[in-house]
Amino acid sequence: MSTIVGNVVNKVAETHPEIPGHVVASALAIVAGGIICFLGLVRAGRIVDFISLAAISAFMTGSAINIAVGQVPALMGITGFSNREATYKVVINILKHLGRSEKDAAMGLSALIFLYLIRYACAFSARKMPQRRKFFFFLSTLRTAFVILLYTLISYLANRHHREKSQRVFRILGEVPRGFQNAAVPKINATIIKTFVGELPASVIVLLIEHIAIAKSFGRVNNYTIDPSQEMVAIGVTNLLGPFLGAYPATGSFSRTAIKSKAGVRTPFAGVITAVLVLLAIYALPAVFFYIPNSVLSAVIIHAVGDLITPPNTVYQFHRVNPIEVIIFFAGVIVTIFTSIENGIYTTICISLAVLLFRVLFAKGRFVGRVKIHSVVGDHGAANESKYADRPFDPDHPETSTRNIFLPLDHDDGSNPEIHPESPYPGVFIYRFSEGYNYPNANHYLDHMVQVIFKETRRTNHDTYLKLGDRPWNDPGPRRGQAPEDHTDRPTLKAIILDFSSVNNVDITSVQHLIDVRNQLDRYAAPDKVDWHLACINNRWTKRALASAGFGYPTPAGGPNVYERWKPLFSVAEIGGKASAAAAAQYRENESELKKQRSLSKSGPQGGEIGTDDAASSESSDYAQNIASSKAYATATTSRVAVVQGLNRPLFHVDLTSALQSAIANVERRPQNEPKGVGTESV
Repeated sequence: MSTIVGNVVNKVAETHPEIPGHVVASALAIVAGGIICFLGLVRAGRIVDFISLAAISAFMTGSAINIAVGQVPALMGITGFSNREATYKVVINILKHLGRSEKDAAMGLSALIFLYLIRYACAFSARKMPQRRKFFFFLSTLRTAFVILLYTLISYLANRHHREKSQRVFRILGEVPRGFQNAAVPKINATIIKTFVGELPASVIVLLIEHIAIAKSFGRVNNYTIDPSQEMVAIGVTNLLGPFLGAYPATGSFSRTAIKSKAGVRTPFAGVITAVLVLLAIYALPAVFFYIPNSVLSAVIIHAVGDLITPPNTVYQFHRVNPIEVIIFFAGVIVTIFTSIENGIYTTICISLAVLLFRVLFAKGRFVGRVKIHSVVGDHGAANESKYADRPFDPDHPETSTRNIFLPLDHDDGSNPEIHPESPYPGVFIYRFSEGYNYPNANHYLDHMVQVIFKETRRTNHDTYLKLGDRPWNDPGPRRGQAPEDHTDRPTLKAIILDFSSVNNVDITSVQHLIDVRNQLDRYAAPDKVDWHLACINNRWTKRALASAGFGYPTPAGGPNVYERWKPLFSVAEIGGKASAAAAAQYRENESELKKQRSLSKSGPQGGEIGTDDAASSESSDYAQNIASSKAYATATTSRVAVVQGLNRPLFHVDLTSALQSAIANVERRPQNEPKGVGTESV
């Protein structure tokens, strides 16, 4: 963020030198903070989810390289060129002017080496002495302060008699203003805003990326979840109030957050303590800051941003998860190095969105087939070693009971290619959507489905076109004087089952595409009609949209005014019986009463009249008989059931198995002379 603010201030200084830099920085903070605060107040925090991890990593890596390279001239004491140009140009200029390095290089390089030595020594000691791990961690975090104090002392001893700028042994920080020099109401007008409006989107994105990325990463580490909208309000209010004390745009810090997390900070009150220490520093320590060497500050900055560069093993992990995102990562880094940080941000976000749209637009549906499977525990599937190998098949046993699953026919999901899914039934197809079903991909889905159906089936009636002019212009038909191609080995189209398990919602365009394909296939199968079974609909609004388009019940083959018998199959679920909560409570109550009656019957008569004992025994046996006959003790209870889906839409099904059962049952009721497929006698 500091780099972007510096670039904005420098650009404004070139075009509008009359506007002070701190005025531009404060105005940028106010405008960016207001935008982010507004997004948080309208609960638009989810927009940060459009920024992928690859884009964030590319931004952090490219920014770190840009900052580190920009600090090398100050580290080596090289002057004569700008360090705010494109990174590759700065590298070229450094190599050109490397021979002009001064004494600053000795201070800067030694400080940088010292910082890494302390870090590695503390890490090595922590591994050797785990009981002192926390001590070495805090010792490592204090290395920056220790190095700055040490080299400030060296600088004081070398420059205490050379306070004039021309007499200094090496470059030092010099005068630091004490306190809040620019505390005032920020000055904002249209002229100032126009000077940085081009960099405003990048500034807002960087504010969001750094803050939200830090919050999410440490939330995962410390097992808590964040509200992005709330975080937006916090960072927005910070940037709205900060400029009144002369602040420029501020966002989160990885290093400070990591240190506070390791130190055991649990509440925002730690920020108050940090603010108090900063106030003491800017009011009491400016005289000490005078002698801080510039090269040592550059070494500290290079050392700090070095941890933000994505290591090679992480990039390799990106490659294993998704190779395309590695391309996005390197594209962002390369653009950042050869142009600017802003262009790198825009590049990664635009490519990520383009990849997302490509996946939605060219989503590939799959035809699936049925496979019967059963579950085994451990190595029970190994017939030559398992002690359960000779166990007879038991349909009620959890290890050997079979069930139906549906796998893609082309094994695109990575399933075992030796398993061959069965075709559901001649003329019945099961089609599964993979990436939702909306207007961008509806045409692609259904074109693929229709193409495969035409390839695997034949037209029911070849004489559909009574006249030559009725044939569509793009259907050439048979050549003149030749008979149509005979595909009697193929079945006719009878039913289509659509798997909506990955579809959350539909729109007008996608439903209209579905209606058009239904009409197209009805003409293809004429005079018969194609049954459309829809399974695994997860959204009631999706079901409502499909029902309003006429899906959910069979279409009579003779037309809308012709009625014919069909065989509905409904999925029902138990809402009572032995497994219900009421039966369980009754079972516990009856169990305790039955134990009491049994204990009384075992104890026998203790005295009194015989008639009284007989009456008590008779009453006890009657009570026990009533308990035993209750539904809580019955071995085969008559439980209450309810239909899972509505009765008015029998072709909406809870799963593919019920959809396939219904499709086959209704197809077999039709008059037909086609042979059955393998394994279609029972489902």
